[in-house]
Amino acid sequence: MAKPFASSADTAAKEQTLEVLADGVYALTAEGDPNIGAVEGEDFLVCFEALATPVAARKWLAKLREHTDKPVRYLVLSHYHAVRVLGASAFDAETIVSHEITKDLVAERGKQDWESEFARMPRLAEAADSVPGLTWPTLTFADRLTIDLGGDRGDLVLQYHGRGHTEGDITAWLPRHRILFAGDLVEAQAALYTGDAFHRDWAGATLDRVKALGAEQLVGGRGAVSRGRAEVDAAIEQTRGFLQVMIREVGAVQERGGTLKEAFEATHAALVDDYGHWPIFEHCLPFDVSRLWDELSGIERPVIWTAERDQEVWAQLQG
Repeated sequence: MAKPFASSADTAAKEQTLEVLADGVYALTAEGDPNIGAVEGEDFLVCFEALATPVAARKWLAKLREHTDKPVRYLVLSHYHAVRVLGASAFDAETIVSHEITKDLVAERGKQDWESEFARMPRLAEAADSVPGLTWPTLTFADRLTIDLGGDRGDLVLQYHGRGHTEGDITAWLPRHRILFAGDLVEAQAALYTGDAFHRDWAGATLDRVKALGAEQLVGGRGAVSRGRAEVDAAIEQTRGFLQVMIREVGAVQERGGTLKEAFEATHAALVDDYGHWPIFEHCLPFDVSRLWDELSGIERPVIWTAERDQEVWAQLQG
């Protein structure tokens, strides 16, 4: 029997949990749905990620407003994917911040990604018609951008660590509290989406740089908050392990002249026992293997995903 397309059959509501990680530092997790966060400055807020629609974002903001009424000065986007950014208009942010590559990716493939992701994850696209259009960053940077939070609150450091989940992922680091918002560069017991990834860079130098920060609390793209160095390092190494198994299995099939379908089956078999119970595992893996197959074949940059291509790959690998 063919599996339902991507997350189209995932209709059950997920319980959202707002956690206060330190004074003025907040995270919202939701049983494997995309995580989101906020940091208080002296007289302003920095929000991290924007969810998929303004209606969904306003529900998060209502929870946040139970703790602070400061205006949103900065909305930081870790990367360009639709379910992370299209709720941006709800924040009324003075400035929308991303890596400079992320802005280029919005221009290159933002519209196609919007259609693709909303079809893959319809439950997240709550009130999809409330999205006014693509989200455009208004401030970009290449390597590092430091936001002075004012008073004695210290700095928030936005940083690029190299290619990973996309070409332009960034993290948000609070050195004073040793708290890291890692975006989708790290997942804490949630399956990786790698359809726009650079697997070898990500599994190597990029995660090495993330780990070297020495975070003591980490908010990944999905999954529970990791607390303490042991949990933080475990989340990073689980992420790296998923990537390394994929690289090994897909590479082995290519070397023996096998097919994409065979690569998918081998990778699924190698991962399912350890990772198969994690959120969105079955959803992500066909797109993950398809991109890695391309990458190992010498296709440097990810092929743009469209709603039509999604269906074709799904039918080929999960059908």
